[in-house]
Amino acid sequence: MRQTTLRVLGAILIALAARARAADRIVLIVGGIEKQIYLPARLADQLGYFREQGLEVELMSEPSGINAEDMLLSGAAQGVIGAYDHTIDLQAKGKAVQSVVQFSIAPGEVELVATRLAKQIKSPADFKGRRLGVTGLGSSTSFLTQYLAILHDVKAGEMTLVPTGSGSTFIAAMRQSRIDAGMTTEPTASRLLTTGEAQVLVDLRTPEATHKALGGLYPFACLYMEGAWINGHRTETQKLVNAFVKTLRYISEHSAAEIAAQLPERYLAGDKALYIQSLASSKSMFTPDGVMPPSGPPTVLKILSRVNRRVRERQIDLPRTYTTEFVNAAK
Repeated sequence: MRQTTLRVLGAILIALAARARAADRIVLIVGGIEKQIYLPARLADQLGYFREQGLEVELMSEPSGINAEDMLLSGAAQGVIGAYDHTIDLQAKGKAVQSVVQFSIAPGEVELVATRLAKQIKSPADFKGRRLGVTGLGSSTSFLTQYLAILHDVKAGEMTLVPTGSGSTFIAAMRQSRIDAGMTTEPTASRLLTTGEAQVLVDLRTPEATHKALGGLYPFACLYMEGAWINGHRTETQKLVNAFVKTLRYISEHSAAEIAAQLPERYLAGDKALYIQSLASSKSMFTPDGVMPPSGPPTVLKILSRVNRRVRERQIDLPRTYTTEFVNAAK
């Protein structure tokens, strides 16, 4: 009987331990984990910063931010590592979502044109009648593409947005002439530029280039979560932010080569030297501390209001789309 009791107690303790572990397990959806703009996600994991905070974090990749957004709202994940503009779009849909730590102050995106058409497509003014690649319909790349078109007097109905995903699927779409131009990130952009298959049309990979193209900073990559989950899990949220702030500091204080050395080979898209080169060129897009720049959200709202009818027709409360509470505590 004593042995039976001990076995039962052991089973209970194991079950309680498993439940505790499950309570600390957090699923984060990344809108394309291979993209350099979302580098802090993989790097935090590789450096052991989640474990250091006592968290078990699972990173799951989705081809576009719009898919990641859907998984968050369905309850399949506790947070999304994606574009800040989704918090505004979701508020327009009646959803309370906040960015809790800001990774970047520029999109890190670049509009490429197929070299075969470079003489015909010299600026977004030439988008009329063209097929333009975006990660997904309703994605941040679709918002930005439409805005660039509007700035050059091209209406939404005068061009076709083609969902291509990112990475190899984007490259295949351009090689197979399924798109004439398209918006993508590093290291995908450098892979096409190096082979001569594409040329830069609009550069949004650095704060300086973004300011020139969009008229201001455009906060992009961040960790956003539902407000109800944040309020009910403030300790876990703070631990996540602690890990990411430490990661951003690491990025700020280390070279592209030192950062690449911490990543798995499969993450470097088969060309470590090219990965390092592209990261070195655009590393300035990352914040050193996770703080949202005050001038950023108004720029994002202005752009979304031009391309998103829901946002245009709703009164958006910008302060509710992000918080600096946790990054301030992390410092």
